[in-house]
Amino acid sequence: MQIYADNAATTCMSQTAIQAMLPYFDNVYGNPSSLHSVGQRANEALTSARERIAKVLGCQAKEIYFTSGGSEADNQALLSAARLGQRKGKKHIVSTAFEHHAVLHMLKRLEQESFEITLLDVHENGIVSPEEVAAAIRPDTCLVTIMYANNEIGTIQPIAEIGKVCHERGVLFHTDAVQAAGHLHIDVKEQNIDMLSLSAHKFHGPKGIGVLYARQGILLTNLIEGGAQERGRRAGTENLPAIMGMTAALEEAAEGIDRNAARLTALRDKLIAGLSRVEHCALNGDAEQRLPGNVNFCFEGIEGESLLLLLDDKGVCASSGSACTSGSLDPSHVLLAIGRPHEVAHGSLRLSLGEDTTEEEIDYLIKTVTEVVTYLRRMSPVWRELQSGKRAYILK
Repeated sequence: MQIYADNAATTCMSQTAIQAMLPYFDNVYGNPSSLHSVGQRANEALTSARERIAKVLGCQAKEIYFTSGGSEADNQALLSAARLGQRKGKKHIVSTAFEHHAVLHMLKRLEQESFEITLLDVHENGIVSPEEVAAAIRPDTCLVTIMYANNEIGTIQPIAEIGKVCHERGVLFHTDAVQAAGHLHIDVKEQNIDMLSLSAHKFHGPKGIGVLYARQGILLTNLIEGGAQERGRRAGTENLPAIMGMTAALEEAAEGIDRNAARLTALRDKLIAGLSRVEHCALNGDAEQRLPGNVNFCFEGIEGESLLLLLDDKGVCASSGSACTSGSLDPSHVLLAIGRPHEVAHGSLRLSLGEDTTEEEIDYLIKTVTEVVTYLRRMSPVWRELQSGKRAYILK
């Protein structure tokens, strides 16, 4: 049996998205910036895609900017807010310790430019409270950036409440919604969101395309110069086939969001219950306030890399954390942020389910993960020391 349980890293493209792209490779192939009829047909499609995506997000078409993905959108959002704040003498930014590296690395860059960064604690349950956000905001705060749902442990943040706090204090609010888009309801106006990032390949669209929503009136700072595309805020000819595929995938995901969430939540909870029977393990993040398809565990006494390789040998594609840092030997910064010690964080496993996941596959995952963890522990000198009492168990 082959099971793909790494949908948080990327998803397979839906047939709906593929079919939506095909006409724009050879039929409507013009440059949307060209004035002739072939170019204007492409421009009409581009305009339509912007309107359709705006409808899903609850905003205006002119507030949608196409990017190469979530990382670019995150970078542009943060840099834009920082430059706006800088002009007003405001150089303080509030975020969390478990953001995606696209956010954390840009914050590090801004810190080198004399911005002051406050990273909030996300606690053992992986959730930051609006009260803590309110307490962190200062007169010189120019931005709060907090992800909608964590890419590793799947915990969902109280975005609307956090956005309300920011608006009451006159501070811009950005959310990285890469893991949330297509899986959770989004309405940027109702949820008090000023800027939002998403990436198509997380909801069965193509790779290399994403969106930055920026509320009307927010002046974006360009990351790419050289053309007037995207209303002068992102140079380069638009990738129309990918944009059309992303649009179709987002609409399809939004249409089935409640049905898919209910089914995936039931499968997720069954998987959590099954893996919880393994001794000395722990679920990472809140058991309920998490993405419908996200399951993340730490297993004491083993290494995550060995676990992934043996699972792959048994037909299970999984992850130990973010796909963007899978080559790193360091433990997950997300797990460290919620208080997991290094030796426990090294033994993590992320299983992210998809719309095609079956109950039979869940049964196989429970059985196979349990067997592989048991096998690795038999070979582990650390596990022998734990069993003999030379070391104390961390996970009870």
